[in-house]
Amino acid sequence: MKSHWRFAITAALLAITAIFLQARGRTEILPDREPLASLPYQLGDWAGTNVPMQPDVLEILGPGDFLQRFYENTRVSQPYVDLFLAYFPTQRTGDTIHSPKHCLPGAGWLPTESSSISISLPGRAPFEANRYVIAKGDERELVLYWYWAHDRALASEYWAKFYLVTDSIRLNRSDGSLVRVITPLLPDESVEAAQQRLLSFAGEVAPRLDRYIPR
Repeated sequence: MKSHWRFAITAALLAITAIFLQARGRTEILPDREPLASLPYQLGDWAGTNVPMQPDVLEILGPGDFLQRFYENTRVSQPYVDLFLAYFPTQRTGDTIHSPKHCLPGAGWLPTESSSISISLPGRAPFEANRYVIAKGDERELVLYWYWAHDRALASEYWAKFYLVTDSIRLNRSDGSLVRVITPLLPDESVEAAQQRLLSFAGEVAPRLDRYIPR
């Protein structure tokens, strides 16, 4: 029953958001930014390799700028980090950010643990992020993700949609983004050790994001 209510609330928020944003008459501000593809391949000790995105995935995501890249630590032998960035210049047409928790099961990964954690990254105030441990067969991965718009990071998709409406009124902007990092867990590795790997990598990415995700 709880999941049905959550779905109904989400659907209502999406409908209200789409109607409200489409009804606004002012020309929306689209801030200058650099494309995600220009994010450096070398981030500290991490070297990246692009992961091509499938056409059906891009169709689901809708209009926007997307990047998926695997980064490996060149100094320490450890599992890679999968970085996914999604930026939507405008969400007035009803194309809003998709939550990873809806997409991951479709790829065969099922959540075994879910929680939120407080993250502190260079140049940013502490914020809440979503933390999932997912599994497929004997494989396990740790997922961290959050919504990022106008220098505000949020774990909740409901609050992200609320601020989408208020920022459209206040700033005349409806752009927003999703930041997601994933890393495989070694057979005997603790979730805390994998989390530290993700946070270490995120600390390299965060200071650079203002060029691609405008404040």
